[in-house]
Amino acid sequence: MDLKTLRYFVVIAEELNITRASKILMMSQPPLSNQMKNLEDELHTTLFIRGKRSLQLTEEGKFLYRKAKDILAMVDKTESDISLMNKGLTGTISMGISKGINPALISSWVESFNKDNPHVDFRIFDEDSDGLIEKMRLGIISVAAISSPFDQSLLNSIPLMEKDMKAYLPSDHPLAKEDGPLPLSMLVKEKLIVPLRKSSSENIRKWFRKTNQEPNVVIETDRRELALSLVKSKQGIAIFPQVDFHLPEGLLEKSIEGKNRKIQCYFVWRKGHQLSPIEERFIDLVKGLENE
Repeated sequence: MDLKTLRYFVVIAEELNITRASKILMMSQPPLSNQMKNLEDELHTTLFIRGKRSLQLTEEGKFLYRKAKDILAMVDKTESDISLMNKGLTGTISMGISKGINPALISSWVESFNKDNPHVDFRIFDEDSDGLIEKMRLGIISVAAISSPFDQSLLNSIPLMEKDMKAYLPSDHPLAKEDGPLPLSMLVKEKLIVPLRKSSSENIRKWFRKTNQEPNVVIETDRRELALSLVKSKQGIAIFPQVDFHLPEGLLEKSIEGKNRKIQCYFVWRKGHQLSPIEERFIDLVKGLENE
């Protein structure tokens, strides 16, 4: 299972058509089909369901596609790091940004860094915090802006910002007329939309369980824009970190009664992991900006 075959597989998995994939890879169809058949034989499994005009990935194929993307991203980053060591302060910083981190903050870091390092590129991954931590473990990214909780024994961290957890509901919802923060006793009666991230959704459930109640969670999603759209269509009340943009018309934001209704955001990198010179310089810049 060499890298070239994995690259071929990823293109076919994305196109789901041998003809289109062969044109992208600039090779004829028979050798490409043979490569995939050999890969299936090597792995002792079926990766594609073959139709007359298109392909479908099997569950094994979907699994290999996800892994192949991570492997190839790690290879590309390794090649970039080696090139960086040979050429000085040029190359690519691979960074992760979790959902809910203000994009303007990241833009300010990149802008400040590029003033003195114009030949450095950025590869930015947008994913939930747990997914970014896994990418950091695999070496696909080196730094990330994520939200708590996470294992602080494994990561160096710089506090960035604290965000309140808020309830988002239609402006004509009966609870919109309530003065002050919403008590859990009122929210427990509602259909709730919460973050998909396990640690976040579990934390929300703990709020209710401390009062001997069980929340009615009907939807979990890692896309806050989707959560707000679902609220607007009256599918439930969303409990998410406070948003940094104007709410769509017809929606309302309310505080939630009680302590510890917050999350902390951090800039992190792995402990004991060798960093490239530009990654170290970028971390120093973020430290300086956040300590101002």
